[in-house]
Amino acid sequence: MAAMETTVDDALLDELLEVARTIALEAGVMIRTGRPREVEVAATKSSAQDVVTAMDLAVEGHLRARLTELRPQDGVLGEEGGSSSGSSGVTWVVDPVDGTVNYLYGLPSYSVSVAAVVGPPDPSGWTVLVGCVHAPSDGRTFLAARGRGATLDGEPIRVRRAPSLIDSLVGTGFGYRVERRRAQARVLAEVLPRVRDIRRIGSAALDLCTVASGGLDLYYERGLSPWDLAAGQLVAMEAGALVTGLEGRPAGTEMTVAGHPDRHAELAALLAAHRADTDE
Repeated sequence: MAAMETTVDDALLDELLEVARTIALEAGVMIRTGRPREVEVAATKSSAQDVVTAMDLAVEGHLRARLTELRPQDGVLGEEGGSSSGSSGVTWVVDPVDGTVNYLYGLPSYSVSVAAVVGPPDPSGWTVLVGCVHAPSDGRTFLAARGRGATLDGEPIRVRRAPSLIDSLVGTGFGYRVERRRAQARVLAEVLPRVRDIRRIGSAALDLCTVASGGLDLYYERGLSPWDLAAGQLVAMEAGALVTGLEGRPAGTEMTVAGHPDRHAELAALLAAHRADTDE
């Protein structure tokens, strides 16, 4: 998609935020009320364990249809349906079910992630304007708009500052290819003795939002796609978190590290020392 000049003002942010919230909540209703007794795998992606369900496909179809109605000039980048270009300079980055394996097994930690960005729809060059992460299982809704802070169910949230790395509760996630899992296990063995404990929620968007609301002190993961990162990244940043890659690079597929700025640098340095942004 070609870069376009987009005038970003309060009116645009208001509109985009309302669209993001509206369609994410609609998707949440679809997921909550439409889950069959037994969920079946509809397709696989990077490995046989990296699954897609019929709900992933149906919800993304709904999100795309609603965006065509509400913002017909915008582009869309989705996990299941790829990208479509627009003429407004705004691109919607959507993940219909972030945490599909949790959804498959009936575990509650999955979410709908909706964000609007300008610039290339890639973490290395975009500016995220608004983000909404909605958890259908318990109804939590995280919202953020650039420069306006972040909220959980309408209440402002702020990142937590742990007194030290060893006192930090750290979230992470794992890929689905064998080679990546081996490398991530090697890195985890170095991180675990140096922190309070590790949590694996299973939804990157919820990981980032949990950092934003103080339920995790830090989070890192290799392999995030743009739709995993967009909305949660903004929520975390607007709550005061630093969200980057390693050694000055932006957050993205190679590595994402998020947390209070005072602890972020310590974790990022540890990860860099152990080549956490490689599959070696």
